[in-house]
Amino acid sequence: MAASRGSERLRRDLSTIHRAALRAADPERILEGDLRGDAVSGWTFRGRPLLPPARAAGEPVFLFGAGKAAAALARGVRRGLAGEAVRGRIIVKHGHRLEVPGVVVEEAGHPVPDVHSVAATRRLLADLRAAGGSGRVLVLLTGGASALLVAPAAGITLEDKSRVSSLLLACGADIHEINTVRKHLSAVKGGGLIPLLPPGRAAALVISDVIGDQLTSIGSGPATGDPTTFGDALGVLERFALAERVPAAVLGRFRDGAAGRVPETPDAPGETVPHHIVASNFHSLRAAGEEASRLGYRTEIFGRDLAGEVHETARRFAHRLAVLGSEPAPSALLAGGELTLRVTGDGRGGRSQEFALVAAGHLEGVPGVALLAAGTDGTDGPTNAAGAFADGASWSRARRRGLDPEATLRNNDSWSLFHETGDLLVTGPTGTNVMDLMVGLTAGGETAVSAESGQAQLP
Repeated sequence: MAASRGSERLRRDLSTIHRAALRAADPERILEGDLRGDAVSGWTFRGRPLLPPARAAGEPVFLFGAGKAAAALARGVRRGLAGEAVRGRIIVKHGHRLEVPGVVVEEAGHPVPDVHSVAATRRLLADLRAAGGSGRVLVLLTGGASALLVAPAAGITLEDKSRVSSLLLACGADIHEINTVRKHLSAVKGGGLIPLLPPGRAAALVISDVIGDQLTSIGSGPATGDPTTFGDALGVLERFALAERVPAAVLGRFRDGAAGRVPETPDAPGETVPHHIVASNFHSLRAAGEEASRLGYRTEIFGRDLAGEVHETARRFAHRLAVLGSEPAPSALLAGGELTLRVTGDGRGGRSQEFALVAAGHLEGVPGVALLAAGTDGTDGPTNAAGAFADGASWSRARRRGLDPEATLRNNDSWSLFHETGDLLVTGPTGTNVMDLMVGLTAGGETAVSAESGQAQLP
């Protein structure tokens, strides 16, 4: 059945709101407006000192970093530092490479590190050591850096780290818990870069993809002190019943560290190297609300820095959207954050697509409502989609195509269902990464049914 004109308008508006949110977190656009200075007077970002003046004509600025949006961030810095000699090395996810004059951009594995992650990191560290005190350094970090900037600690192999990453991603651990473990398996995370950075002549530019913009978790904090301990990392494994499933070398290292036989990560306070947050979910969520208002919707924030489990949060979001749908005024329900999804099946999908499918089931039969759940980086889980659209007829459309939404959820196969129904949002790499956005819209009017009458029982 073709979508109604009202549904088509809601979907167009959802896309427009999502694009506005991405623009607000575009590092090239932000740096063009907020990076000021020159090689003689030094550089500032949003009025705060960023880099000191050059000590001699032609002294380079080195860009070193990693993340899915790191190349876009580097390109923005390169363009902003007009007249400076820029060099460096950046590591991005496969498929996210951009040309940055003077900077080597390498691709590696994400969300699970691969041999390219290790090799590229080895070259980055060699370049950073070679740079020594010969220039100023900007560390560039965005979401994904933890899997891309990879130097296993002594006695730990890439296979060990990959196994642990896969287990953590599937068990429902949040990003802070995942990165607590990662930092204690690494020679570079948790402050590992600090000894290689020139004192007073280095800073970090960051696109935040973590709840609360915690610097120690963004990219696993390679240029900040680490407040977590081996005991904390061991606690994460025990909390998710992973202690007996991780490689023996990992468990042994954590137990030795907790007993004081392995040195802890540096625990100096977080801003040993000055960090500047270029963009975060806050910026995108605010822009989404402004665009929704411009389009004529009354806006309501469901949650900022939203955490929690995908299914439960999607149910609550859908319930509130259905309530708003019973009111006469068109409304926009907005949320941003990073939820956790426990993977028990072997299908394709990600947390945003699963959020959309769960919410659609709870909205089944409710007219005049639609939602979009999507990542801001352009990829949701190991798929080519950023997220998915859903409405009160999504499950019905799927069933007419011979699909079973409940079985799909049990197998974590939301991508396959939305691919079949044509409801995926595919953007490609966006050049930013500020967690996820969930936007729900209601058409308003008297045709909406009550929240209770539209609820479906979910597995």
